[in-house]
Amino acid sequence: MTKNKETILVTGGAGFIGSNLVEKLLELGAKVIVFDNLSTGRKENIKDFFKNPDFKFIKGDLRNQKEIEKATRGVDYIFHQAAIPSVSRSILDPKSTFESNALGTLNLLNAAKKYKVKKIVYASSSSIYGPNPVLPKQENMPPNPVSPYAVSKFAGEKLCQIFSKIYDLPTICLRYFNIFGPRQNPHSEYAAVIPKFIFAFLNHERPIIYGDGEQTRDFTHVENVVEANLKALHSKFNNGEIFNIACGKKTSILELLAILNRIFSKNLKPYFKEKRPGEIKHSFADISKAKKELEYNPKVSLEKGLKKTIQWFIEYGEN
Repeated sequence: MTKNKETILVTGGAGFIGSNLVEKLLELGAKVIVFDNLSTGRKENIKDFFKNPDFKFIKGDLRNQKEIEKATRGVDYIFHQAAIPSVSRSILDPKSTFESNALGTLNLLNAAKKYKVKKIVYASSSSIYGPNPVLPKQENMPPNPVSPYAVSKFAGEKLCQIFSKIYDLPTICLRYFNIFGPRQNPHSEYAAVIPKFIFAFLNHERPIIYGDGEQTRDFTHVENVVEANLKALHSKFNNGEIFNIACGKKTSILELLAILNRIFSKNLKPYFKEKRPGEIKHSFADISKAKKELEYNPKVSLEKGLKKTIQWFIEYGEN
């Protein structure tokens, strides 16, 4: 993948998705710098990489222009994974979400322009589509973000496009749909549904469902996302083009619970709690554009991904 030990910066590289990406990049022979303030990322996610001479960790904050410029100097490519990634948290504290996600992206783009980075792959979000009832979600749909988090990620997309158009900085934007897999934290108040459910099953506890459980998501294993990032990096698209990254299948929360009951040979019943504000009812991606243009092909299905993730939690997770 890499030529002459390309140096790749991964912002948010101590986070769930970022650390999986870092692991793959190191396997492929790249020099990898992780830039993370450890607000949601965890040092334990990257602890095994420190023995690799091609790995470097910088603790820093995207809101600090000097810190991100120092990390960007001499870098060939950037995978921009860093964000405060919660809809509900953004509703409670919109200012910090917007500063980290939108202003942080602007600071990174300025640094990348200054040091002539070859390309930025930006991690965007399906939340940008909002409550539009039309399914599946296609990249050409008008955005309708309904949470501060979604607005901040949309702002990042537009900034990438502007920097490509005005400053000739190559960028590409990947809209993630409900990613899950190893190293995802089940303990955060804002944790995603799959690690929370798996943790509940491993501890023989009834899982919590917010709302009626009929809401649907396009659950996507992190291995598929890592592959999509690598495809995007070496693609011909350099002007902030947008691609959905998912599996192209919708699953309700109740269906997810049924699959886990089958895998675990259990019959756990959920606790139902009130629906959380700002969350959309249905999310389901059309991935035909990514398949055609990026040759993206999600190899890990939901059930296969769940089994892989459960095995990881049994071996390495805190359960």
